[in-house]
Amino acid sequence: MSARRVVITGVGVTAPGGVGTKNFWNLLSEGRTATRGITFFDPSSFRSRVAAEIDFDPEEHGLSPQEIRRMDRAAQLAVVSAREALADSGLDLSGADPHRVGVTLGSAVGATMGLDQEYRVVSDGGRLDLVDHTYAVPHLYNYLVPSSFAAEVAWAVGAEGATTVVSTGCTSGLDSVGHAVELIREGSACAMVAGATDAPISPITLACFDAIKATTPRNDDPEHASRPFDGTRNGFVLGEGSAMFVLEELESARARGAHIYAEIAGYASRCNAFHMTGLRPDGLEMAEAISVALDEARLGPEGIDYINAHGSGTKQNDRHETAAFKKSLGDHAYRTPVSSIKSMVGHSLGAIGSIEIAASVLAMEHNVVPPTANLHTPDPECDLDYVPLTAREHRTDAVLTVGSGFGGFQSAMVLARPERSAA
Repeated sequence: MSARRVVITGVGVTAPGGVGTKNFWNLLSEGRTATRGITFFDPSSFRSRVAAEIDFDPEEHGLSPQEIRRMDRAAQLAVVSAREALADSGLDLSGADPHRVGVTLGSAVGATMGLDQEYRVVSDGGRLDLVDHTYAVPHLYNYLVPSSFAAEVAWAVGAEGATTVVSTGCTSGLDSVGHAVELIREGSACAMVAGATDAPISPITLACFDAIKATTPRNDDPEHASRPFDGTRNGFVLGEGSAMFVLEELESARARGAHIYAEIAGYASRCNAFHMTGLRPDGLEMAEAISVALDEARLGPEGIDYINAHGSGTKQNDRHETAAFKKSLGDHAYRTPVSSIKSMVGHSLGAIGSIEIAASVLAMEHNVVPPTANLHTPDPECDLDYVPLTAREHRTDAVLTVGSGFGGFQSAMVLARPERSAA
């Protein structure tokens, strides 16, 4: 019996530059950046003081005062994105068996903002060694357990099936969707709401990345601070956001006349077991993940029309990734447009993999490749076609999107029009 084929029928995005999928795509296709000086708190004591923040009013986007009080910001972003994805899909879950609808949610750092805020409250701004828990919000425990994020999304959409959090660092947003695909393929679910969320812009996160000099110190020019593949890049720009999807089995989606964005035709993940933050320059593990994902999709390298890169803007990542594309795609890597949307929306850690899936399927939807903003001075070691500055019209039937995370995680996913991928 042939494996079930899984497709995306709904997309919801809450990202820097505007809430909602339409605003997200407008930002990308116009090549605008949403990076700016940090406004959430006073960042003056930090090395890196820029980020990609979302102008987000949870009440304006349908969350009740009780939900706002109960949920960390990352959970709020996920719920708003999930509701948009479900509405976009047109899938009516009221007549479905709720035990056959599940949720998988990726997050790298959980309720960072909520925990940071509550520690400041219960410790009286850090002055108390013995904190006073009576000042904490009643739902503080939810901040400690990231599983509460998936539970919130499940409650919001009425899902009672398999509900899971996937936390694999910066590949979480790819891996959570990959896990959801497997649940549908094996028959454990008929539909999944899957994606990722993170809201990490807090003092503790800045301090951690400052310590290893991973984030850019280009504070005098926030709009141009994120420079993937550029010879002057000097670190990534922290971001936040969420993207959620409705996944269904292909034949079921066709039977109800659903709009199909793309089939998730191939997925694979590897770990280099090399270094907590370092990468080997040969890109071997990412190349292996790409090759396995292509094999699963039954596509050769020449079948890929666009690569949505991890493209964090650190020197080692961009060179590592370029090597992986060459190793896995051969000469076709030189003929394939590549771009990094982190140049525009920053790096939202565990959420970015799902946000990049959203960018990939929208590139297919519009046959437009989003650009790599701020790419003015090419790095000679990064010598592929990185679509600098301006979006490009380009027929896109199959996209490779990849992720790389601390701990050595390397993930790859192939998205294709159903008629393009394996029957």
